[in-house]
Amino acid sequence: MKRLRIFGQKPVSGAVRISGNKNAALPMIAAALLTDEPVTLHNMPDILDVRSMLEIVSRFGAKVEFSNGVATIHAAQLHSCDIDREACSNTRTSILFAAPLVARCGSCVLYPPGGDVIGRRRLDGHFYGLTKLGAVAVYGARYEFEAPHGLVGCELFLDEASVTATEQIMMAAVTADGHTTLRNAAGEPHVTDLGNMLNAMGAKISGLGSNTLEIDGVKKLHGVDYSVCGDHIEAGSFLALAAARGGELTIHGTTPRNYWMLRRVFERFNVRMELYPDRIFLPGGQRLEVANDVGGHIPVIADGPWPQYPSDMMSCTIVMATQAQGSVLFFEKMFESRIYFVDRLIAMGANAIVCDPHRAVISGPAILHGTQLSSPDIRAGMALLIAALCAHGESVINSCEVIYRGYENLVAKLSGLGCDIEEI
Repeated sequence: MKRLRIFGQKPVSGAVRISGNKNAALPMIAAALLTDEPVTLHNMPDILDVRSMLEIVSRFGAKVEFSNGVATIHAAQLHSCDIDREACSNTRTSILFAAPLVARCGSCVLYPPGGDVIGRRRLDGHFYGLTKLGAVAVYGARYEFEAPHGLVGCELFLDEASVTATEQIMMAAVTADGHTTLRNAAGEPHVTDLGNMLNAMGAKISGLGSNTLEIDGVKKLHGVDYSVCGDHIEAGSFLALAAARGGELTIHGTTPRNYWMLRRVFERFNVRMELYPDRIFLPGGQRLEVANDVGGHIPVIADGPWPQYPSDMMSCTIVMATQAQGSVLFFEKMFESRIYFVDRLIAMGANAIVCDPHRAVISGPAILHGTQLSSPDIRAGMALLIAALCAHGESVINSCEVIYRGYENLVAKLSGLGCDIEEI
């Protein structure tokens, strides 16, 4: 197990270029199986989850090359359409191979996916979508999908705007026979980016970014040369760190519309940032202070489906709040175990009350102290790293590989901003 040693309270400033969006890159790897022609993906983050997905693709018989942020996948022939239990348990997005494999092979066998333990994460939307499109699904200890006569377009309505279910249905519908209408679809930037990639491969998807997608099935998709969008969660994590430390930061590789809600939430802490077409500038020397709601009420920061505040940003924002003057209630609506990492912040000296599995009140500013920590999941691990960088003294974060699943070249990027951090 690798560990990170951090000495906190160092000034944070400089510039960083964000990597490709993890949550776009992973489904794109699955989507590459929809065609027998080469697919080249640029700006791919070199993280553990990407390498796990590429390893699975190679087991199917696809030729895979990956270096310097460029992945080429050529699935001319697939000699297997089954994934073993261990491979599925390495990453949650292994479930996204279902649609491409059914489309190419007529059937597949998967096992329950792995991923972060942040509470129950439903897969109902995946089974609903694939069966409505004509697949037969059997699920228990393993998942079996079969559509020997192909998939057929239809009208669907998701009972929750699930990101991965939307991606699964898009990949299934693009080569299905006829027209598909998907209502209550997810509209996150990474979902839109996957849709744009599929359209570049010859798919006919309209409505991307909205909650209604219209998809006309095509007979065949072709190869593509495509660049993955920047990771707005990585950018938000670095912005939370800089804001908590009062540092000046420039983030390169951003798209303004992906940060409108993040900017709005940061404004609640008296943090100003400037959005440019390809970068974000966060001025230094800003004093964090919670802006109460009209009437003097404690404000609530809540997550939700896009364009609401991303659940993946809640943990880092909670740490930022520990350094702000005032009190704020965080309401994590989507995952019942994500808030529990706050107990570790309390052990570091944070003024926090965990009300229940979904809510925590943070009051600040708090003086945090270095300690021994562990990474419960990707986002909480990054949040605890930010807390360690704000803390007095030395901290050690165990099992830092968990953080590496979502953040590329993290130690070098943080060191370049002046942070005192090393891997041990």
